[in-house]
Amino acid sequence: MPDTSTGSDTGTGSTRRDTARPSRRAVLAATAGLTAALTVPAGADAADGDRRLRELISRMTLEEKVGQLFVTRVYGHSATAPDQADIDTNLKELGVRTAAELIAKYRVGGIIYFAWAHNTRDPRQIAALSDGIQRASLAQPRGLPVLIATDQEHGAVCRIGKPATLLPGAMAIGAGRSRSDARTLGRISGAELRAMGVHQDYAPDADVNVNPANPVIGVRSFGADPDAVAALVAAEVRGYQSAGVAATVKHFPGHGDTSVDSHYGFPVITHSRELWERLDAVPFRAAIRAGVDSVMTGHIQFPALDGSGDPATLSRPVLTGILREELGYDGVVITDSLGMQGVRTKYGDDRVPVLALKAGVDQLLNPPSLDVAWNAVLTAVHNGELTEDRLDESILRILRLKARRGVLDHPWARPDRIGRTVGTKAHLATADRIAERTTTLLVNEDRTLPFDPRRERRVLVVGADPASPSGTTGPPTGVLAAALTELGFAATALSTGTAPSAATVDKAVTAAGNADAVVVATYNVTAGSSQRTLVDRLLATGRPVAVVAVRNPYDIAQLPAVRACLATYCWTDVELRAAARVLAGRVAPRGRLPVPVQQADDPARELYPIGHGLTY
Repeated sequence: MPDTSTGSDTGTGSTRRDTARPSRRAVLAATAGLTAALTVPAGADAADGDRRLRELISRMTLEEKVGQLFVTRVYGHSATAPDQADIDTNLKELGVRTAAELIAKYRVGGIIYFAWAHNTRDPRQIAALSDGIQRASLAQPRGLPVLIATDQEHGAVCRIGKPATLLPGAMAIGAGRSRSDARTLGRISGAELRAMGVHQDYAPDADVNVNPANPVIGVRSFGADPDAVAALVAAEVRGYQSAGVAATVKHFPGHGDTSVDSHYGFPVITHSRELWERLDAVPFRAAIRAGVDSVMTGHIQFPALDGSGDPATLSRPVLTGILREELGYDGVVITDSLGMQGVRTKYGDDRVPVLALKAGVDQLLNPPSLDVAWNAVLTAVHNGELTEDRLDESILRILRLKARRGVLDHPWARPDRIGRTVGTKAHLATADRIAERTTTLLVNEDRTLPFDPRRERRVLVVGADPASPSGTTGPPTGVLAAALTELGFAATALSTGTAPSAATVDKAVTAAGNADAVVVATYNVTAGSSQRTLVDRLLATGRPVAVVAVRNPYDIAQLPAVRACLATYCWTDVELRAAARVLAGRVAPRGRLPVPVQQADDPARELYPIGHGLTY
């Protein structure tokens, strides 16, 4: 989404840098009117605070109100001076050259950072970009601070990588079963994000993943037990918000039982209303009780909740009838990305934002064409389909969130805290300790593990090397081999991929002849996967073989002959290093399955139940 800077520096020839800290004089000049409007006397109640926020809203033009509802991407590392390639992309997709121009034209209320949009090079650059965005917005007439957001779920989905601290993902935390660890994750991640000027995180995922074939949630979920998921969701929400970052639970009303990815299709949830109450609703209720600042919608059809065939994002029965009226939620509701196919299947891009607002949404995230969406909302007000009062309701909720998290008082990044907050030794060490509590030993026949460098000194690490999540080192085989070498083994890595050819399998078997033990990293093994052939051929060598399922724990169901298997739930460095320490016996495995693993040939029967986990 877009990053912004002062309106006076939007030309392509601008030489202004947004890397400097705004001066105290500049801050006071830009925010003097805003601060005066928002100052609440000691002892004032919430109604008095709302009155001041409504005064702010009353001063906005209609166009400014429409802009406040949007959260959008923008390309570039700088609010005023992005690289030429990013200027070109901004012109093509957004009709502006820079984030500063975007702010001036559309007055958007939020910006989302992505690595692929080149927003997140390093912590100090991110902080400078954030401050550039705030300067651009506050320089506008009646300018307000921008709510800067990102997807920092940890595990498989991270937008800001090293040197920021990368922690285990949700399903790994589910395996650790520690509310304290979930809360600590939110607190650490929140503190680091806030130092870089990010105020809202689209985490944690509150979906209950009960479908092993779920292509979009999976390990992003804490697990399949709704009560366990609820406890960890609430803890992580409290951790983030204690650090001054708005948490966002997703994807309401529940995306955990789909076999279709809503990025590319339109999933249908077939749960009954009663099952939804017992399963999907439980974590969202817990998040609301924990005071979560925002809820993200899912682009899913849920006939038991709304028989119209509309996605939940556009469903008034779901968002207003259930979320607001039945669950009592009055915080910010944000759509999932409006560029996803799940919300674009039934209606055009000009209708989607209008219908979302009519359903009860407050923030409209990342429309494919901001110009089309922005003008569609404006037109809907002009023609009476939406009222200005309806917009005011959403803007009030958004401003409450900004006030609650200190964004209206102090929107700036905290570059003075980056060195002592982002990626510190203490944070990295905490991440390692949390990861050690999540690694799950599923199988260990004949005490195959742990390996001993005196007995199995030469270790061959083979297997899948999927692209590493944002900002981690990778590839997985290399990270495992390096970690084992540091632990006293002579480990070598041989990438065989997610679909090894016969020649690649032969090469791995030959290499195993010179090893004392073999570690195989598997990734989403299916019945027809040649990863199964690789594992079987390596087992036939007679060497001790340990499988590390680096994403889904369900891999073990396709590998019945394996005598030792760990599950890490993600292939980020922190989880792979923890797995290496478990393989070497430096720490005992403590994780327990947060999802059941069914038999491959009979899904109705459980191979390993929730809670299964061995130790040394």
